[in-house]
Amino acid sequence: MRILMVTMGMDIGGAETHILELAKELKRRNHEVFVASNGGKYVEELNQSGIEHIWAPLNNKNPKNVLKSYQILKDLIQNKKIELVHSHTRITSFICGKLQKRLHFPFVTTDHGVFKITPLLKMITDWGDATIAVSEDIKDYLMQNYRIDENQIVVTVNGIDIKKFSKETDTTAICEEFHLEKEAPKIVHISRLDSETTLVAHQLIDIMPEIAKQYPNIKLIMVGGGTCFEEVKKCADEMNQKLGKNSIIMTNSRTDVNQFAALGDVFVGLSRAALEAMASERPVILAGNQGYLGIFDEAKQTKAIETNFCCRGLEMPKKERLKEDILTILSQHNNEEMGEFNRNIVKEFYSIEKMTNDCEKAYQMVKK
Repeated sequence: MRILMVTMGMDIGGAETHILELAKELKRRNHEVFVASNGGKYVEELNQSGIEHIWAPLNNKNPKNVLKSYQILKDLIQNKKIELVHSHTRITSFICGKLQKRLHFPFVTTDHGVFKITPLLKMITDWGDATIAVSEDIKDYLMQNYRIDENQIVVTVNGIDIKKFSKETDTTAICEEFHLEKEAPKIVHISRLDSETTLVAHQLIDIMPEIAKQYPNIKLIMVGGGTCFEEVKKCADEMNQKLGKNSIIMTNSRTDVNQFAALGDVFVGLSRAALEAMASERPVILAGNQGYLGIFDEAKQTKAIETNFCCRGLEMPKKERLKEDILTILSQHNNEEMGEFNRNIVKEFYSIEKMTNDCEKAYQMVKK
């Protein structure tokens, strides 16, 4: 099929990585794939994979940009003879929904998370002919809040490239770049730093003095950019000054996240980033703005999978518990066993193949 993926942008993030890996696997399966967005760091990788990227100002609700994007997408769908459109954000789904009424193409959407709900937003939200949900709790959210028929929803996963994310990943380059001693214990946190995602970043900074009492050469490495990057960096710089050393390192956005995922003695975070660290056989603490599950192990597997490793609806993170869980992992000797368990979970439940199979199932549901 000739498939058009539409999203707001292709900068570094969980949904963007999902789209990138899905597009690459669909192409490997002989589909012809196009991606339309406002651009970003992943455009180069799309191009290297033989996937054409088309720019459109899809990154906000500005009426001029919406109208311009509508025209660009209309021309694209007609000129490229697109057979199916797959949208990944609410803004793009609104535009594509209007286009579908005019051009009558099969239309699929993916819901990567829960959105703010107002009567107006509910009225303008378009979920297409079939909707893909990245977890069971998002499926429930769609059914309860948007009255979407269960038979129109396909549940999928965030597919992880287990060749790219592995404990065998060479981390020499980033160790040299950031002057990291391989023997020094390291906490890694990978996340976008926006207003709704910085709670744990601030908590990690706040607990560093207490962790440094037991592990004086500890390093906290925070990977990710966002609208709150400078605010968080200011706090990190102030803490480094208080500690009298450069214990907290902030990298901003990176495309080499696989190296950071393989680096940490402890990974703290959520969702795709947590799964990537698990594929790299790292011990993982599930913590973020949506909730706290703590050290991932077999007992927490069901709850983690139900919420797509996002901890939605669970208790909120608390600094004391976060500190205790980090110190527990740093002090125990079964971390290799824990890492092996984590990788096996990713291999069994979160493969790119499964993610793509699920999408193809949705495509077949709407294909005309």
